[in-house]
Parts: sequence; C-alpha cells; structure tokens
Amino acid sequence: MPCLLCVPIVVNDPASALAEAEHARLAGADLVEFRFDTMLHGEDDIPEAVRIVQEVPLPCIATCRLASEGGAYDGPESLRRALYEALCACQCPPRCLDIEYAAFAADPAWRAFADASFAAGDSSILLSTHDFRSRPADLSRRLLAMRDDACRVIKVAFMARSLRDNLELFDMLRDRDRATIALAMGESGLMSRVLAPKFGGFLTFASLRPTSITAPGQPTLAELLGQYRFRSITPKTRVYGVIGWPVAHSLSPAVHNAGFEAAGINAVYLPMPVLADDADAEGSYLSLKATLLAFIEHPHLDFAGASITLPHKVNLVRLAREQGWAVDPAADALGAANTLVVERPGGRVRVLNTDAPAIADTLAHAVGPLDGCAVTILGAGGVGRAAAYACASRGARVTIANRELAKAHRLVDDIRTHVPGELQAVPLDAAQSVPAEIIINATSLGMTGGPDANASPIDLASAPWVRGELSRGNGHKDGQKSGTVVFDTVYRPLLTPILHQARTLGLTTIDGAVMFVRQAVLQFQCWTGLEPSAELYRRIVLERLEQSHE
Repeated sequence: MPCLLCVPIVVNDPASALAEAEHARLAGADLVEFRFDTMLHGEDDIPEAVRIVQEVPLPCIATCRLASEGGAYDGPESLRRALYEALCACQCPPRCLDIEYAAFAADPAWRAFADASFAAGDSSILLSTHDFRSRPADLSRRLLAMRDDACRVIKVAFMARSLRDNLELFDMLRDRDRATIALAMGESGLMSRVLAPKFGGFLTFASLRPTSITAPGQPTLAELLGQYRFRSITPKTRVYGVIGWPVAHSLSPAVHNAGFEAAGINAVYLPMPVLADDADAEGSYLSLKATLLAFIEHPHLDFAGASITLPHKVNLVRLAREQGWAVDPAADALGAANTLVVERPGGRVRVLNTDAPAIADTLAHAVGPLDGCAVTILGAGGVGRAAAYACASRGARVTIANRELAKAHRLVDDIRTHVPGELQAVPLDAAQSVPAEIIINATSLGMTGGPDANASPIDLASAPWVRGELSRGNGHKDGQKSGTVVFDTVYRPLLTPILHQARTLGLTTIDGAVMFVRQAVLQFQCWTGLEPSAELYRRIVLERLEQSHE
C-alpha cells in the first residue's frame, strides 16, 4: 500500500474546515486530519463535527488532541468520548479515530470504546504517542504496549535530538506488525517525513501552508510533492543531502532534486542539519562523525552522498583521513572538502572539493587562461583558501588580502606547499593598491543578514588601475579578455555592494550564483557520472533567490 499524504486541519468552524479540506484535495492530498481540540467545548459542538466528517471530500482522521500531547483540548474525557462515539456512529465515519496511548491506558472507558468500535468494524483506532521535547526514554516499552488487539494503526512522534533519531524510526517501520506512522519532529526530523514511503510508513503529514503547521518541522504539501517528489520515493530510492549548520535555507535541495528528476534518477536530496558549536570544535567533529558513519553503515538507508557546507568541511577531511577514505588532491591540499560520495553498491567512500575547480572554471570562462593572470583574493577564510589554491594551480599570480595579515601569510605558506607559484599577502586595506585583472571577494562583506550587509571589502573607485587594461608583455594572451573582472562568491544578495560598484564603473562582474551552480554541477557529476543542465540549475537558483526577497 502506498504511503498516504495527510493534511492536518485545525477546526474552528465547519465552513472553513471544509474549504481547507477541498483545498487539500485539489493540492494532491490523500486524506485530511481534522483537529477538533480547539473546537470542542461542549456537547453542542458535536453535531457540527459530525457534519464536517459527513461532508468532507476526502477520507479523514478525527483527532481531539490533549493539551498534554501538543493539542489544545483540556476538557473532560467523557465529552471527548462522546464526540468519538458520535463520529463512529455516523453514516460515513472517519477512517481513523486518534486516541493517545496515555489516555487509553489510564482510562478503562477508552478500552471499552475501542473494543466496541473494533467489534462493530467502524473506524479504525489509531493509538498515538507524542513527545515534543525529546525521544521518550521508554519508547520501546510504549511501542510494545500500543500493539493492542483493538488498535489497527500506531503513531509515534517525538522531537528529534539529531538526524540519527530518524534511523530508529525507519527500523521501527520496517519491523511493523500493522499500519504504522513513525515521525520525528523538528528540523532534524524532516527525513522521517520525506522518506516514510521508502520504509513503508502508513502516512506522513504535510501542511497546506507554512503558517498552518501542527507540529515542528512539518513540511508543506507543495514541498513534499514538488521539491521532494514524494510520489516517486520507493524502497530503492537513494538518499543524498546537504550537511551543515545551519542548512534550512540551503538552495541545494531544490537544485539537486531537480537534477535527479531531469535525469530520471531514483534519488532524493534532503537538508541534513548536523549540530556544530564554535566553542566546541571537538564536539562538532564527533557529531559529524557519528552521523556520517551511522548513515553509511545503515543497511537500508541507501545513503549515497552529500554536499558538506560550513562548518563541517574541515571535519570531513579529518574524518576521511581517519577512516582511510579516498581524498582528492584539492581537498587534501585545502584540508577541506564539500562533497561526499558513497558508491552504491560497494560502499567505497570518496571526499572531494568542488569549490576550487568551480572557481577556476568560472574565471577561465570569463577571462580565458589564468596562467600569469594577476588575481587579488579578498579574505583568507575557507572560500579564500579554495580560491587561492584554484588560481595558483592554474598559474595565476595571487595576492591574498585579509584584515588579519598573519592569517593571509599562513594561507600563502600553506598553498605554496602544494602549488608553487607567485603568491603574496597584504593587509585588506592595501588591496586597492595592488593591480589586478581579477578581484575575488571571499569575505562575507555584503552578505544579506550579515553585520556588514551594506559594506564592500574594497573601494574600487579609489584604485587608479581598475579601469585600465593591464599589460602583460605586449598585451593579453590570445583568448584573454581585457579589463578588470570582479567576482563575488556571495550570492545573497545576487548584486552585492562590490558588484554594484563594479558595474557602475563598467567592469565585468561575476555573481556568486555562477560559482554555486558550477560546484553543484560538479557534485552531481561526482555522484552520478552524469552532467546536469547548468542552465536548469541557474534558473532554479535565481527563482529561489527571488522568492526569498518577496
């Protein structure tokens, strides 16, 4: 039986509840869950609830959730049972009636109701347990106790502590003896919702809109059906994701899921938050290590790779060296990797850095061969390191400008141990005095949401050489374009302060989306051996960036 998509609807009045149910039907839902806990105040409300269930255009689950388990109902249990009895007795009863296991176990009247309902063959009883704080310590005991003869559906939902909690829920689904719903809440629990069909879940919940969620981390119906291609997920679906902290606003899931769809590949790509703490570097490393090893070793997850973003790029190379995984030359030289490949079948693991070749290819496309080209890199952090290695390995003359000059000198020394070439370090405020054919902003200055969102790392107008063409011997090499090129690795916003100034001066500019797309294309090739459409990737990136400004 395929995993069902259920839209929860908080009932305030019949008209709006039925309108929402029709909206859910048109949007692709299989059933709805009516949450009567905000509506039920007295016996006069019961006929209205019956009317809703009778007129709903989809099969439904009826729930009157207790406040103790995340709902709003705190009235007498006798009134709640009266509601369920009326719903069970109506001409078209709900498909399921949700009763919390804690209430079922504590009150013999619920047992009598469930037995009578089971004997009459009316609505199925769904026993549920919820913990909005963490994984219950007695989860296994609860699960065994919930396998009651009168219960046809079991639901377990708890707040995920980490991504690894999803694996326990997947195992729970595989070991089920009846229809089972097993979901983790919160950002780390999204996997359990998207991958429910892979492991045989009875259903998963999705809201109609972000403002109508009934549990933390609940995706929208449009996200599940569109971005994650929920209907296409099977037991053989391979799993990829973006690992970092945070990753909620990453563009990668939209981009790579579109790539899988276009290529006809049975795979899904998910955001995978792995906790990191700047004050606890070792703890952050251990968190990444535990997650990746558990995912790779899980016999049924089919985890096949990931994009790795801040702050775990360095941790990935450390883990790879510790585990004896293959490390590509760029990742080895930089001590940082952004791509993990787990070959299926076989399980061979490789880590790579696609940032460096993406930077080099982006620049080569814009200006031609980089050999002998004067490049100034603003910033000596992770992106600056990748840019310095990329340009130096292609024969460019590299200047690294950074606020902390000692850090720039260390980067120069590090790069020289791997790539011989012309490299120098200067203070950031001296960057405009160094003639350059290419300027790369590898700082966070100008980034949306940052402390310096309106700042530029360099004043291009004060650089007397910026408008002119730099001569190299008798001029530029064949195929080399003339003039200064300004490349910003930041893509939120697309037009950063430094790019805006560069365009005002008539300079050639490259936005951060270009690099993002190129490194994403390289990642897709590493995972699949196929080259996705860069045009498709860029279109999706631009659409998502535009939506984020609306």
